[in-house]
Amino acid sequence: MLLDDHDVVLFDLDGTVYRGGELVPGALEAIQRVHDRGVPVRYVTNNASKPDRAVVDHLIGLGLKAERSEVSTSAQAGAAMLAEKLPAGSRVLVVGSAALESEVDRLGLVPVTEFADEPVAVVQGLSTDLGYRDFAEACLAIRDGALWVACNADRTLPTERGLMPGNGALVELLRAATDQDPLVAGKPERPLLDRAVSSAGADRPLMVGDRLDTDIAGAVKAGMPSLMVLTGVNTPRHLLEAVPGERPGSVAADLRGLFSPQSEVAIAAQPAWSVTVGDRLELSSRGDGDELGALRALCAAWWSAGSGPVQVEGSDDAARAALRVLNID
Repeated sequence: MLLDDHDVVLFDLDGTVYRGGELVPGALEAIQRVHDRGVPVRYVTNNASKPDRAVVDHLIGLGLKAERSEVSTSAQAGAAMLAEKLPAGSRVLVVGSAALESEVDRLGLVPVTEFADEPVAVVQGLSTDLGYRDFAEACLAIRDGALWVACNADRTLPTERGLMPGNGALVELLRAATDQDPLVAGKPERPLLDRAVSSAGADRPLMVGDRLDTDIAGAVKAGMPSLMVLTGVNTPRHLLEAVPGERPGSVAADLRGLFSPQSEVAIAAQPAWSVTVGDRLELSSRGDGDELGALRALCAAWWSAGSGPVQVEGSDDAARAALRVLNID
């Protein structure tokens, strides 16, 4: 099975394990099985608004086992990035939650909230309490030469109500106001993932996530295999048209794909499906295959031939039915 080849599994949270206050179908069973097999897990989240203890409490409240050592947040990664670049006692203007402020303080830096406090750096993470004044103070500091670190650049945040603005949307506000680009600690950059793998003492990690531009792109940058699950933001159409830097090695409906044979979840040619590549992709059935097998075959064929938008059609009833289920007909 896919899990057998790895000594730690890095789980994205929002859209992969849960959506707001609800577990994703199959997540509880799958993560329990990973624990039962003795494989370490790390919950790797770009959400910088909560402390690791709150993440653990949320997971436990949903019925999962979790410990603080298993949680890696982009707030931790952002604070660590600053601590590596600044001397102890440096003042850092925090644009974010109390959790982010606590991480900055824990690493020997001094959190401040105003440009008048003469910060040498700005760290930015998501908080629903941020207002104009917070961004104005950060804008002044960044324009004055302060080092700018963004915990993550996710433009949206999945919730049980739908997609909400993420930290990346607010990063764009400051980017427009300062004409500067931040260093990014969270996915798709490496610091968050590297810290999680190192904390487990692992060397054969697997990244599991729902977002191509963060989870999967981060795995590509870190040189680690990845499994995309179709429970969150990105769709089969997004996967088919993914650019090279955002392509996973495997795709499954949900986390239960960890326990499928690797050959069944790998993005590769499929015995039950054939794909003809021309000015469009033509999918044909040649056996008893499911729609995810069709998706894997389509991706393998298109990624070898090109990238970007492509039209797809089915040549028979089974192929057309699969494309309808995948919503890429």
